[in-house]
Amino acid sequence: MAQLVPVEPFDLIIFGGTGDLAMRKLLPALYHRDCDGQLTPDSRIIAASRGALSRDEYLAVVETSLRSNLTEGDFDDAHWASFRKRLHYAQADAFSHDDWNELVELLNGHDDCVRVAYLATAPSLFGSIANGLKTNRLISDSSRIVLEKPLGRDLDSAREINNAVGECFREDQIYRIDHYLGKETVQNLLALRFGNSLFEPLWRRSAIDHVQFTVAEDLGVGGRVEFYDGVGALRDMVQNHLLQLVCLFAMEPPSSLDQNAVRDEKIKVLRSLKPISAEDARANTVRGQYGEGAINGSTVSGFSEELSNKSSTTETFVALKLEIENWRWSGVPFYLRTGKRLKAKHSEIVVQFQDVPHSIFPEQEFNVSPNLLRIRLQPDEGVQLSVMAKEPGPGGFDLRPVSLDLSFAETFGIRYPDAYERLLMEVLRGNPALFMRRDEVEAAWEWIDGIIEGWQVSKQKVESYVPGTWGPAASAMMLDRDGRAWHEDD
Repeated sequence: MAQLVPVEPFDLIIFGGTGDLAMRKLLPALYHRDCDGQLTPDSRIIAASRGALSRDEYLAVVETSLRSNLTEGDFDDAHWASFRKRLHYAQADAFSHDDWNELVELLNGHDDCVRVAYLATAPSLFGSIANGLKTNRLISDSSRIVLEKPLGRDLDSAREINNAVGECFREDQIYRIDHYLGKETVQNLLALRFGNSLFEPLWRRSAIDHVQFTVAEDLGVGGRVEFYDGVGALRDMVQNHLLQLVCLFAMEPPSSLDQNAVRDEKIKVLRSLKPISAEDARANTVRGQYGEGAINGSTVSGFSEELSNKSSTTETFVALKLEIENWRWSGVPFYLRTGKRLKAKHSEIVVQFQDVPHSIFPEQEFNVSPNLLRIRLQPDEGVQLSVMAKEPGPGGFDLRPVSLDLSFAETFGIRYPDAYERLLMEVLRGNPALFMRRDEVEAAWEWIDGIIEGWQVSKQKVESYVPGTWGPAASAMMLDRDGRAWHEDD
């Protein structure tokens, strides 16, 4: 395991510090990094929220949350006694900048350390909070600000947020987070591509038949139903997570891992995406919404029931056929799908290589399957390469696919850090390579806006699907028309 180097002393201000994201993800991530010795003793974590809480009241809330959200056995009373010393609370309303006295007082005299503002709030507050930091003179040359997704709901709103934050912070100080980019398996996608000479000659149209991206969840929308009804799967998952995966998979080799070298190549992919017009939308996109049903023997409500039986045309499932118009990928379809209440919590990239140009094995006796490369993002992170092999024995020449399987957990034998652990450390180190640049966000929205407009013009319906399946039948039919099928484990 690589040696863990402590980051420089910092003040991390979490706006929305009493919210779900802070309690469920950010504070557990920081607790783990503290356990591993990456946080210096003088580094502080300051929660900022509009509610009136004493420090002791806030510490009690955090302790309860950590005991609930950490994996069993990870919470340690002795370490909590140490971790709690770096936690502080300040009342700060996003729209009342003159009342930030508690926060200003906490930060006075700490101008020599790294100062990070993490906005774990609704995007509508981003501009106001940035302005509040500027008004109270809490921004220095070394300050950074982290923006959570979703960054707007379309190109215009994303530009509005970027403009508002950009009036207070330089572009190199702004970290637009996508937690998928912090997953170890996504990092290993770069290692697989650019650390092995075996794959680079094959990573192109001459060897690859098509690529599939699946990000599936077996849970429903839950407590986010009102928010989700105004967003949908396309905005919530495709605009950021899935398009970022496509960029990392399809980009040209960067000159280095320098932040601009990587992001320059990613933006080229986004600008090469073939627009999906209204005419193309019906053939190349599928919209779905889960109904009532059962998963693992438990009855679950449909999306409309979760909305108190309110009729909704919001998609909880989307599948797309995407094309990249450049020399490397011209003619290679990329199939994307994501949804709620599907068969399993399952995320992976499947690369199907082309058939052998000529089979020496009689077709009536042997089925030579194409080679598959499966990059598993969750739940069992790893890489699996399927190749054809002869079954052992003297009875004949029988072929079947076998897998060369690399499980990262088994190979490295360590707890896999949560994506937020890596991303928080990258912010504190001042390395924005794993974060989205403004032009990336806006290019992705421009492409997504075209699909949404196509849906509106074509009046494309949202198809109902049964919970515990892989989505609407139209998703399978979209690939079937191309003579292909989704790769699904039974």
